[in-house]
Amino acid sequence: MVAARITVNGSSTPISPAEPNTSVLDFLRERGFTGSKEGCAEGECGACSILLARPGVEAPTDWVAINACLVPVAALDGQEIVTAEGLGTLDPTGAPTALHPVQQEMAVRGGSQCGYCTPGFVCSMASEYYRPGRCASLCSSGETADSAAAESDSHDSEHGPNGFDLHALSGNLCRCTGYRPIRDAAFALGAPEADDPLARRRTEPAPAAVATEYTQRGRTFRRPEHLAEAVRLLRARPDAVLVAGSTDWGVEVNIRARRAEYALGIDRLPELRELRIESDHLEIGAAVPLTEIERRLDGSVPLLAQLFPQFASRLIRNNATLGGNLGTGSPIGDSPPALLALGASVVLASVDGEREIDLADYFTGYRQSVRRADELIRAVRIPLPLAPVAAFHKIAKRRFDDISSVAVAFALELEDGVVRGVRIGLGGVAATPIRARDTEAALLGKPWTTETIEAAALILRSEGTPMSDHRASSEYRSAMLGQSLLKLYAQTTEAES
Repeated sequence: MVAARITVNGSSTPISPAEPNTSVLDFLRERGFTGSKEGCAEGECGACSILLARPGVEAPTDWVAINACLVPVAALDGQEIVTAEGLGTLDPTGAPTALHPVQQEMAVRGGSQCGYCTPGFVCSMASEYYRPGRCASLCSSGETADSAAAESDSHDSEHGPNGFDLHALSGNLCRCTGYRPIRDAAFALGAPEADDPLARRRTEPAPAAVATEYTQRGRTFRRPEHLAEAVRLLRARPDAVLVAGSTDWGVEVNIRARRAEYALGIDRLPELRELRIESDHLEIGAAVPLTEIERRLDGSVPLLAQLFPQFASRLIRNNATLGGNLGTGSPIGDSPPALLALGASVVLASVDGEREIDLADYFTGYRQSVRRADELIRAVRIPLPLAPVAAFHKIAKRRFDDISSVAVAFALELEDGVVRGVRIGLGGVAATPIRARDTEAALLGKPWTTETIEAAALILRSEGTPMSDHRASSEYRSAMLGQSLLKLYAQTTEAES
């Protein structure tokens, strides 16, 4: 294997001598790229964001913003990144000669004060700036960036007249500027110029995944080429830490000082990156990033379409995976309740082959599951057709980028006013995500009426064993369970009227 290297702002840079658990952020800062900052070290502030060239959904390459503080540097072997220093026009020595359009708009519209968070905002904003199709209407209408900004109040609060989706900035925090001038800068962006090098770069393939075996100071990061090699390595090293999006493991490294003696990178395994729609099921690879799932499904699974905007932030979703969210076994993960309501199963792979487990039988205890140490999650399967009525309710202290106190997902089939099918997934009310079996039984075959719902809501309040903690009391969690069913009923009856 060749020496591990990363292309940073167009220059190939060796990873050595960085230790395999070193974050991309620390790697960059040690080499003088100090625009990216550490704020929270948990992927919640976005001060560390950078751009990563990744195979695109609508173009050969997408510029994707990720949290550099969470990703181990060895995981980007062979990949291409751009930092805030790499935006704009540079002279042959690498010195900046002109601002990038995003930097220019942030400057002229007062989007920066202390500047600590600004490079992160700029990188996240640049990712959305280069999103294919973002400014299709702006480009076709000939509308200027300034007129787009002037008319921004006539559009909804989360999307600009230039197609800019403010969810792209949902993972970036600013503590002194205020978000209005930052929003104005985002809504003032026009289309990339034809000679913009990063725009042209989208038309070329993204760097392919490379096999990696990187060892420093007795610790190793290994990226196999294929699933068969991965499960062989896992059989030989059942103590290996599986690294995909690293949105959970990166926090363990930063906050709890954990270190992997042997890390197995599975985020680019082709067998874990597939998304297929078959006649009777949808199969989503365990390592497909959530943002990619969201864009490729394009609302065709309504329950997931409701889930994704409430799952952490865009910065996290750009790297986070369903396999990782299930693999951690957390009872407060946002995807398990939705997947339970969808009747999903997980496909586990090892050298012995594959086995499919109903997700309702997957979790066995707090952060425990039936997955053996020598197995990995290859895919999630969702049976088709989907239930026609679906809803995801997340109760949290903040609307976005927060851990849920309670998460409830519903999937129902209503026929002639009668409940013919129902699945309810719950998170945050027990040691594991659970199905609300008693409530389902109380609804199945019953008329979809106020009386039925009120009786079932009382049962739903008692599902699980909710506890009190700093996010919510047990009484509040129980109340929110019952209220969620009443809310669903109100939503369905309002839609009919």
